[in-house]
Amino acid sequence: MKEISVLLVDDQSLFRDGVRTLLSVQPGVRVMAEAANGKEAVACARHLEPQVVLMDLRMPVMNGVEATRAIRDAVPGCQVIVFTTFDDDEEVFDALRAGALGYLLKDAPTERLVEAIHAAARGESFLQPSIAAKVLAEFNRLSPKRPAELSGGWEKLSGREIAVLHHLAEGKSNKEIGVALNLAEGTVKNHLSNIFGKLGVLDRTQAALLARERGLI
Repeated sequence: MKEISVLLVDDQSLFRDGVRTLLSVQPGVRVMAEAANGKEAVACARHLEPQVVLMDLRMPVMNGVEATRAIRDAVPGCQVIVFTTFDDDEEVFDALRAGALGYLLKDAPTERLVEAIHAAARGESFLQPSIAAKVLAEFNRLSPKRPAELSGGWEKLSGREIAVLHHLAEGKSNKEIGVALNLAEGTVKNHLSNIFGKLGVLDRTQAALLARERGLI
């Protein structure tokens, strides 16, 4: 398995040490470099071209939103996951508009962080449930009338697929869904692939947003 190269960006050295230690025991993930502010992050990303950047938001010299925008402009193939303490609406939307593909809070479990890194490396978005709810609320505010095609396919879901989708919308990882439904993790992945196809969505975040909109949780 080819390792996913990660650039870790945070102004707190103790936090960086902790995250680096956690990721060091995860197969398929390698922290290739660290940066203490946005300016350093942009320079590192341009030089090293990591696959994924874990980006804090509030930092000196250059904040995470500015750094995300600069990295996405300079290294389009590099995906940014915001990894921060803050979930203020303005910061969430600023980061996503700047090109961040994922948004996690620092209290997320290690398993979810690793799942987000793998998703980002595949070019898939990954939003923490509380963040996904904010995005959905804003989307509904801006677009009160949803396209009819977004609701198509819902009636094609089996009872098992709806159960899987319910747990997905709650923010559970594939492993956690498997435990809850007594399914192998590979079976959960197969169910998710079928769900994405039937609903016409690209990834778990879009599926979770639709599930929330339909009142599944």
